[in-house]
Amino acid sequence: MASMNTTRPCGDYRASYGADQTIFATRLTFWCVVATIVILCVAPFFFSRYVLSLMIQIGYLGIAALGLNILVGFSGQISIGHAVFFGFGGFASAYFANKGIPVPLAIVLAGAATTAVGLIFGLPAARVKGLYLAIATLAAQFILQDFFVRAEWFTGGTHGAMAPPFELFGYDLSGDRQYFYVVLFFVVVMFLGAANLMRTRDGRALIAVRDHYLSAEMMGVNLTKYRTMAFGISSFYAGIGGALYAHYVGFMSVEGLDILFSIQFLGMIIIGGLGSIMGTLMGTIFMVLLPEATGWLASALQGSAIDEALHLKNGITYLREMLIGTAIILFLIFEPDGLAHRWRQIKAYWKLFPFSF
Repeated sequence: MASMNTTRPCGDYRASYGADQTIFATRLTFWCVVATIVILCVAPFFFSRYVLSLMIQIGYLGIAALGLNILVGFSGQISIGHAVFFGFGGFASAYFANKGIPVPLAIVLAGAATTAVGLIFGLPAARVKGLYLAIATLAAQFILQDFFVRAEWFTGGTHGAMAPPFELFGYDLSGDRQYFYVVLFFVVVMFLGAANLMRTRDGRALIAVRDHYLSAEMMGVNLTKYRTMAFGISSFYAGIGGALYAHYVGFMSVEGLDILFSIQFLGMIIIGGLGSIMGTLMGTIFMVLLPEATGWLASALQGSAIDEALHLKNGITYLREMLIGTAIILFLIFEPDGLAHRWRQIKAYWKLFPFSF
């Protein structure tokens, strides 16, 4: 009987609000995150520039996608114009940097400027929701796209704008191996910031608005404030991601900031898992590597009967778009909660093994 009293219970028990609101569920999770960051810090010494470029792409797209997940996954509002806020951050950072502002400060200012724009377009969220809100954000997509083309003083018009390289204390960090650390820093700060936000009163209010806005309003949650604030936070993350992209490429153009890019952002959070911070990164990795895997597959099948039948070499762009759409549909049907949910199930199975039932 004594041995039974000292046996730890099977399962996950949290006896206080403090334990339920921790950023890391267990000490093992904390050390796994620390180990991952340490491994990433030494990654530039072992990986090629091609792999580093993919990791950098995952970084700045993951930051922007996290902003969209805060809006869609955590506050329950839809947006199909996220690409233009990403682009606005890139153009704003290039504009500030060309005016003599240091690039690190220009990136932060670009995030603040994008937040202001997002708050303006987020005002309809106080009045409408659902399909009507989606149409309002679609209008923002086309309005800002037209603004990018016409505002030559800000964006360079159809010619685009040059973005100065990232410099810190006189050191040029524009190369893949150097810029990787810049993006890694922003990824760690922004993701930890989002995780901490969800622990606060404002974060819980956003989730309450998503789950049942009428009950939240009866409990004193200001729906107008938090719905608009969600757009502002989402735009800030998109602006930071766009600014990092602009200074990595060295050029910002309106090309590519179309509705398809916004749909790709939605695909990242759907595949990764709505309302999951870790799932956002998983979905971004999936969406970035999917076109690369398609290219590898096309190269492997080059000259085969399948290549001759499908014309993979000539239609690789269309094949990528088809695969992205197919992946979104398949995840909505077979894994609607995303990769994060599947990962939690795997962890729960092995945590309680062999009594996982």
